[in-house]
Amino acid sequence: MRVGQARETARQRVNEEASRIPGFCGAYTIGSTNWLPEDANLTTTSDLDIMVVLTDPYQASSCDKLRCAGLSSGKLSSGKFRYGEILLEVSYLRSDQLQSSMVLSDYHLAPSFRTTNILLDPSGHLTALRALVCRDYAKRQWVRQRCANARDKVLRYLRSITEATTFHDQVIACLFAAGITTHVLLVASLRNPTVRARYVAVRELLADYDDVEFHQTLLELWGADRISRGRVSHHLATLTDIFDAARKVINAPFPFASDLSDIARPIAIDGSLELIERGYHRAAMFWIAITHSRRQKVLAGDASGELPQSFSESYRDLVGDLGIASFADVRRRCAEVERFLPRVREAMASNQGIEDD
Repeated sequence: MRVGQARETARQRVNEEASRIPGFCGAYTIGSTNWLPEDANLTTTSDLDIMVVLTDPYQASSCDKLRCAGLSSGKLSSGKFRYGEILLEVSYLRSDQLQSSMVLSDYHLAPSFRTTNILLDPSGHLTALRALVCRDYAKRQWVRQRCANARDKVLRYLRSITEATTFHDQVIACLFAAGITTHVLLVASLRNPTVRARYVAVRELLADYDDVEFHQTLLELWGADRISRGRVSHHLATLTDIFDAARKVINAPFPFASDLSDIARPIAIDGSLELIERGYHRAAMFWIAITHSRRQKVLAGDASGELPQSFSESYRDLVGDLGIASFADVRRRCAEVERFLPRVREAMASNQGIEDD
């Protein structure tokens, strides 16, 4: 299916269902598909992300809880779900968060809003806001604030890690802290701070600046700089078995539960395989490690104890390859990430895409 067709299908879904939610203000597309032309193919390893805007903070909060549980909001499902031929992912946002200064300073909201396709806008507020964001997006003041926003998120992940935190949560926080350093660079260059393929995107950016060696340094932060294609393929194979087993035991409310569901399998598994086959096995390893860690969280919380011991052993194998097999390793890596942040700032200084205020 073409991206343009998928957007129109999403518009129909929003018009049929989301507009009936109490406090509905509008809806718009977010995510990497915003950066694709209408005639591009929407592959089976991609979804179309939709943000639904609500006036009622309680309603938005309720939708957030339903998203964590992987349930339906009663009108429009939260998280990932299939609608016709496309995979949609729905998130919710309070309307009071859509002020121009708040959007322009947020490193996730601003890029999506600048490139968004507005699906439904009964009051015209989203359309007017998009015009303001497009006008001021590249101004130095806002680019710097978005970069600071990304750096602050790195530090929040680092500060969240304690010895009392479960090991898989320590690993997830450590990986995301390291991974968001790529977002600082992408945001500084006015590029898409993509999630799953962030290391592909930042490598392309650094190649444009003739600094591919810095990409290797970014991989070193979480231990993927030397991992072989064979080892990454091995970890994907074991993850595939665990993915299929864990989806049967998800009972407790869990953030990103829909990312671990049957319908998300092509993104988590096939999408990683696609990156490996394109020669980006180290980039693929990031999302393999994140997904494997999330699966461990599910298994620790919901499994009956009858699952194979090999699942735990394969996880230890994976984190061992990344050099983060203990809390001491995680703490050491976190210190390295924090020390590295000034180097990311230096790399930003060569950016040529920022306009004067």
